[in-house]
Amino acid sequence: MKIIHCADLHLDSKMESNLDREAAGMRRDELLDTFERMVAYAAEQDVRVILIAGDLFDKPNVRKTAKTRVIEQIKGHPQIDFCYIRGNHDQLDFVEELSEQENITNLKLFGTDEWTSYDYGDVVITGMELVKENSQTLGMNLVLDQNRVNIVALHGQESDYQGNDRTEVVNLSMLRGKYIDYLALGHIHSYKKERLDDRGVYCYSGCLEGRGFDECGEKGFVLLDITEGKIHTEFVPIAKRMLHEVKVEVDPTMDMAAIIRAAKECVKDISSEDLIKIIVTGETNIDTDIDCERLRRSLDQDFFFIKIYDRTSVQIDYESFRNDKSLKGEFVRLMERQHMSEDERAAIIELGMKAIMGEDIEV
Repeated sequence: MKIIHCADLHLDSKMESNLDREAAGMRRDELLDTFERMVAYAAEQDVRVILIAGDLFDKPNVRKTAKTRVIEQIKGHPQIDFCYIRGNHDQLDFVEELSEQENITNLKLFGTDEWTSYDYGDVVITGMELVKENSQTLGMNLVLDQNRVNIVALHGQESDYQGNDRTEVVNLSMLRGKYIDYLALGHIHSYKKERLDDRGVYCYSGCLEGRGFDECGEKGFVLLDITEGKIHTEFVPIAKRMLHEVKVEVDPTMDMAAIIRAAKECVKDISSEDLIKIIVTGETNIDTDIDCERLRRSLDQDFFFIKIYDRTSVQIDYESFRNDKSLKGEFVRLMERQHMSEDERAAIIELGMKAIMGEDIEV
């Protein structure tokens, strides 16, 4: 038996934090395209169940087009059960809309009051929507048959999760020793698989597509292949586009032309389909201004999207200004006598030099 474990699809997400309206609309539709490609993969591989561990959608207001495409996939693949646990982003209206549809017997839902189980021969899929009211007692009420292959699904965060999008905590200690073979989790957007106890593992499948630069790297789902009571798992990348954070290290000998060459070298192996955030780091000469817009233009045609951040500091050669009688020299000598950290001094000198040369200063 084969099962797909996916989560955090966030379908119909607006995607406008980095992209312009046209590109955001394209990415919005690509999320749906990727969902459909996953379902097509499931059909080709004779997958019996697609287990969605929360956050199928992103916001309360979902376009009718997006809902329709999801319903089409569920109804169009009656041989596949879609086991769907709502996450902290999911809303009740979609479930209610599905319940009004006729002949959708392959959609399996989970409640908040008690554990719900679905049997597939020797395999049992058990889940519950995690809410404040049940988060402290969920382990006490979980009863599983140790002679079955037990897959348990929840949507929640680990106790040490540092993200801003917080939800209920999955207390892993309460689930140890419960005969769980595979704990399918949603909420964290990166793939992670670790031991739960001597018998089982817990796994975050991550999201299908990265939406922001806090979601870099390969994205996809987990394929479970269960044979003779044993579970083999494989992470399957499926994202149309990857997001990358690339650091370009510079030094005071480099002018902008050299910096552009260094940046191009750093991104040469990245697909033109992808999105890139370049962070320029290191030290620059006091006379070198990192022209982020020029750097962006030099790479803009090579990738779907690119953004540049200047995180450099200025190297100050105070000795070279000892006998400089210009306004620059006087300003540097004045700053050298101030009591502050070297980083603060360098930042102020950089701004002062720009002011002296009549350049625009971004505050």
